[in-house]
Amino acid sequence: MTPKAGALLEVDGLHRSGLQPASFSLAAGECIAVHGHSGSGKTLLLRALADLDPNRGVVRLEGRDRATIPAPTWRQRVGYLPAEPGWWADTIGEHFIDWESAAVVAAQLGLPHEARGWPLTRPSTGERLRLALVRALAESPQVLMLDEPTAALDAGSVAAVEALLRQRVADGLAVLWVSHDPAQAARVGHRHLLVEAGRVREAGRDREAGWDREAEPQ
Repeated sequence: MTPKAGALLEVDGLHRSGLQPASFSLAAGECIAVHGHSGSGKTLLLRALADLDPNRGVVRLEGRDRATIPAPTWRQRVGYLPAEPGWWADTIGEHFIDWESAAVVAAQLGLPHEARGWPLTRPSTGERLRLALVRALAESPQVLMLDEPTAALDAGSVAAVEALLRQRVADGLAVLWVSHDPAQAARVGHRHLLVEAGRVREAGRDREAGWDREAEPQ
C-alpha cells in the first residue's frame, strides 16, 4: 500500500473473524464517528486496530507499517479505551505515572484532585469511565479509539467529555469514536463509518456536521 498524503493512520484490508476487509484513513485533527447496531462488529474493528486479536491486513501510522512497531509502542501511540476499561491496582492513583498532570485533565471532567487516593471501590461507574479517559490521554496517543466512552454518563459529564476531546482534536489528536447515539455521532464526527454485519463502509463526509460547528449536547 502506498502511503496516503495527509493520512496519519491508514487501514487497508484489515479483517479478522467477524469483520470483513476494511479500508479507510484518518488524519491528525480529525474525528471519525463509528456507528452500527449492537453486535455489528464495531468493537471488533477497534480491537483489530489495537492488534489485541488475531487479524490480517495493513495498518500504517505516519507511513510506518504496524508490523515494524513493537506492540507496547503501538498501543501507546494508537490508544484504545474499551467500553469496560480494566483496572489492576487498589487505588486510582496507582494507575498514573504523573497524577499531578493527570489531575488537571481530571478537573476538566469534574473529578477532584483527591481522586488519586480513592480505593477502586469508591468511584461510581461514570467516574471510573471518566478516569479511564484521563488515563488514556495521559499516554499522549496520536490516535485514540473510544468505544462508547459516554454511554453511562449524565448529560453534564457527556458535555465535559465532548468539550475535552473537541479541544484535543483541535490540537491534532486523531479520534475514532464508537457511539450508539446518532445525535452525538453527528456532533463529533467529521466523517462517519457504518458497520453492518461485519462490513465497514464510509457513510459520508461533512466537516460542517462535526465539531467545526461547535455544536453542544442538547
